[in-house]
Parts: sequence; C-alpha cells; structure tokens
Amino acid sequence: MIVVTGAAGFIGSVLTGVLNEKGIRNLVLVDDFSVAEKKRNFENKTFREKIDRNTFFEWFEQHHNEVKFVFHIGARTDTTEFDVSVFNRLNLNYTKEMWRKCAAYGIPLIYASSAATYGLGELGYSDSHEIVQRLKPLNPYGESKNNFDKWALKQTETPPFWAGFKFFNVYGPNEYHKGRMASVIFHAFNQIKASGKMKLFRSHRPDFEDGKQLRDFVYVKDVADVLIYFMEHPGAPGLYNLGTGKARTFLDLAHATFAAMGKEPVIEFIDTPEDIRDKYQYFTEAEMTKVRDYGYVKPFSSLEEGVEDYVKGFLSAGKIL
Repeated sequence: MIVVTGAAGFIGSVLTGVLNEKGIRNLVLVDDFSVAEKKRNFENKTFREKIDRNTFFEWFEQHHNEVKFVFHIGARTDTTEFDVSVFNRLNLNYTKEMWRKCAAYGIPLIYASSAATYGLGELGYSDSHEIVQRLKPLNPYGESKNNFDKWALKQTETPPFWAGFKFFNVYGPNEYHKGRMASVIFHAFNQIKASGKMKLFRSHRPDFEDGKQLRDFVYVKDVADVLIYFMEHPGAPGLYNLGTGKARTFLDLAHATFAAMGKEPVIEFIDTPEDIRDKYQYFTEAEMTKVRDYGYVKPFSSLEEGVEDYVKGFLSAGKIL
C-alpha cells in the first residue's frame, strides 16, 4: 500500500494518476476532500481508500504494517499567505509528525520541499546540504519548507530512506483549482481564449527587460516520473532539486502558449502587484547534478513540449490527468 498526501491537489493528484497508469492501485489518498472544486482531481482515480488529513495519523497507527511507502505532497502552498501559524500547522508540524511515524514504523518517505527556500538566490540554486542553514526565503511558505529541511537534516532517527524535493515552477494538468497560484501557462491559456492576448509582469529591475524574467519551468508529468523513480530506486537520502536545470523567460512561455493554441502572439505588460514586488524572483534555475548522479537519466520535457501537451491534451480538451 502506498500513501499519497495532497492527493486532491495539483502534484499529488497527477502523481496518483501516473501511479494508476503504471498499474499501481493499492493507494491510500489523504487530503481535505471537502473542497468541492478539487473533486475532479480524485473522482477518476483508482485507490483503496481516501482519508481526511486530520484523521490520517490515527489511521496510520492502525494500518502502518500495510504501508510500503509514503509520498507526502500535501502542503499549504500559497506564497501570498502571511499567517505563519497556518504554515506551522500544515507544513512544518504535520510533516514532522509524518517523519516521526515513518521513522518509527520503518517506512520510506518522500516529501515536498520547494525552490521557494532559495529566496532571491543569493547563494545560488544548489541542493547541497551545506547551504540550507543560510538560506533566506522570501515568505512564510518558503520559510516553513526551509525550516523543515533544516530540522530533517539534524535528525538521528530517520525513515529507512527519505528524500525532500525542492520543486521549481511546476505546471500542468490538475491545477485548475489553484486560482492566483496556478501556473502562468494556465492563466495565459484562459486570457488568450477570452481576449486573444495575454498579460505578463513588467520588469522592475534595470538588468532585466520586460518579459525576460527567468524561471525553471518543469512539467508536472516529469515531476511525477522522478518521484516514482526515487521510490523504485531508494539510494542516498537527502534534499534534491526538481526542475529541468534550464531557465526560460516568460516571453518564451508566452510564445509557446500562443503556438500551442495556433494563435499569433499579442502580449501586454502590467506592473507586478505591489504586495509581491519586493519578493519577486527574477531568476531561478535548478542545479540538477544530484538527481542525475542518483541515476535518473530521462530528459525533461522542453518548455515547448510541455506547454503543447498541457494546452492540447488537457486545457483545450477540458481534461484532467
């Protein structure tokens, strides 16, 4: 039996779908399943049972002998939320309890960290454990993820195998419920469909032209593939970046979206909202040496390949994975 938390959310539901595609159906899905707009993400999945996140640890106490692996993907991911107590409860303390249970029961654990831990990238984007204590995230979400990473690295009692993945800019199917926090591709598609044009944030730094801000955009299908590879090939525990290793501009993303929709690009620039302007990252790029050295050799989808698959296979078709 495999546990997937956050199974009604974006990455967790895609991971569940890919596991199903691989013939793995003995799954326990964990989330807050009362959120109506997430229902589509799990109603088409095959699983053994689904459990509310608030009662999961009670279930775990009784059924841990049947659990072979835990993917702890569930988290509060809103970077515009500034109530630290929310992140302490849902991200930091919940994950600590998951770790303790997996360590006590001898169950391997993969959990979701985030590239938000890197802040403005002052120390670069290396997933070396040496820099974790010195990272300066820009918001409570990033702080909660980094605080757990720091805590995990200090533990002497650990799961038999564990890995924390620093997700970069993940995009793809099943993110429709995320609102403002959905990927730029999702918003671009809807803007282009409604008006024939899309809006990008203007640069507020002289060293970056408008639309030339850079991100490491990684397709969610690739993310799921890496997570499953690590489950199937347990090796060196630790923190791992999960991006493509190649930063691309928002203009690249815009042109890829227009191309996938068969339309000519019409792009407007708007000011970055003031509430996030001083915390806005102008460059992120995952250093992927550790994942490659681990043995994962498959190429990642290019931005154009991922956007085309997402737009044509899911957004235009109204489908989820």
